[in-house]
Amino acid sequence: MGMLTLGAKLYLSSRNRKVDNFRKNPIDLQKKILKKLLLFSKKTSYGIRYSFNNLINYKDFSESVPIVNYEEFYPEIKKVLSGEENVLWPEKIKWFAKSSGTTNDKSKFIPVSQTALNHGHYKAGIDMLSIYLSNHNSSNLFDGKSLALGGSKQINPIGNAERLFTGDISAVLMKNLPFWARLFRTPSLDVAMMPEWENKLKKMALITSKQNITNISGVPTWTIVLIKEILKTTKSQNILEVWPNLELFIHGAVSFQPYKDLFRELIPSNRMRYLETYNASEGFFAVQDNPGKEEMLLFTDHGIFYEFENTETKEVVDLSNVNVGSNYALIITTNSGLWRYRIGDTIRFYSVNPYRIKISGRTKHFINAFGEELIIENADTAMELACKKHKTSVYNYTAGPIYISGNKKGRHEWFIEFLSPPKNLKDFAHSLDTELKNLNSDYEAKRYKDLALEIPQIKILHSGTFDKWLKKKNMLGGQNKIPRLANNRKYLDDILKIISNV
Repeated sequence: MGMLTLGAKLYLSSRNRKVDNFRKNPIDLQKKILKKLLLFSKKTSYGIRYSFNNLINYKDFSESVPIVNYEEFYPEIKKVLSGEENVLWPEKIKWFAKSSGTTNDKSKFIPVSQTALNHGHYKAGIDMLSIYLSNHNSSNLFDGKSLALGGSKQINPIGNAERLFTGDISAVLMKNLPFWARLFRTPSLDVAMMPEWENKLKKMALITSKQNITNISGVPTWTIVLIKEILKTTKSQNILEVWPNLELFIHGAVSFQPYKDLFRELIPSNRMRYLETYNASEGFFAVQDNPGKEEMLLFTDHGIFYEFENTETKEVVDLSNVNVGSNYALIITTNSGLWRYRIGDTIRFYSVNPYRIKISGRTKHFINAFGEELIIENADTAMELACKKHKTSVYNYTAGPIYISGNKKGRHEWFIEFLSPPKNLKDFAHSLDTELKNLNSDYEAKRYKDLALEIPQIKILHSGTFDKWLKKKNMLGGQNKIPRLANNRKYLDDILKIISNV
């Protein structure tokens, strides 16, 4: 372990006790957080409307305050965007995480308070690093640079004289980083926040190929593009020739399952480690804390109160009443003024001592056109297994229904941009179909003897098609991601238009 990493480990060691505390006492901490949030916000407009000062416990809270989606909550956020103060949270909100979402084309503006930055995102980030270093004594993480693939920053005067700042969450976080964190990251903010992604990636490749990079954080797809650009620039065979001390990839936003094998090819090292995080616009929720397990430890002492809506029974419970194996829509109350906000993600618990989760999908991202109830968790796992069997890899994919018409039965259509196409597409389709049937009994039932569904139809897209689609939607870069599944043909037909215009 190098001197800088050793110093960082000593500095971060104090957090280990805090991590142990929220592992062991999550329910008590959640109760305290809810109480603090209600007390701190009781004089806001929202707090007065729902009588926060009279809410003593979770039962009172759940019976008095409504659960909301973004569309329902937007009138309140709009007030904050216009410069009105003390609406949802007592602090003045200057930053908004801008998200295109993955269920529609409209931007979402998620308020981000200074408290949420300091005691949520950054606190969770420190805990992530302390967990990693405590798990890996041989690490030299801080003896080189951290490469962060962030988004773009925009400054918008919205409705008042004082400017409000918007950008995707990675841009907001980078702009407000503590000074010590800036010392270790690369590239500079002016490069990291360039809005035009093609030029940004080329510039990042030139800069970082000459630096000692020990860790990367970002979305898998953009990391792949950057690594390939660096290999092209440096004429190297693999990235370890450029970054011999690379040891960690911190990833999130999309499932890593379809990309595992490709990363092993790009980074052929037995000591390379992969760390999944659940860090969204609304908060930093979880991180892998056990190197041997894919599940993530839920952060229960970082300014967020959690609730969970069972996707089958629709029952809403707090953390003390969740069940292992059940699928839940995530509902959060935060230190930025989101109150009983349905984030749009679904999660599944894998243990309750401690509370460990995995993201299972999106509440609006599924295919159920024929009663098959296919969720993203099924799709990602099936894609990973099919790719492994056929020794191929994908850059991106999306899927939707082909509706029943006339004598034609329904089926799913998959648009896939392969990095290395399978030798036999028909065999690949059969493998994908088989894995989906193994993972989802409803899908299997609909596929029985082709009674309701026929075998999936796969269309191979040319390299760069998905990026062109994102660019057309002004969504290129950052944490914007391809919607994996849709219960209609909106995305498929939109991409077909791009193909037809090429």
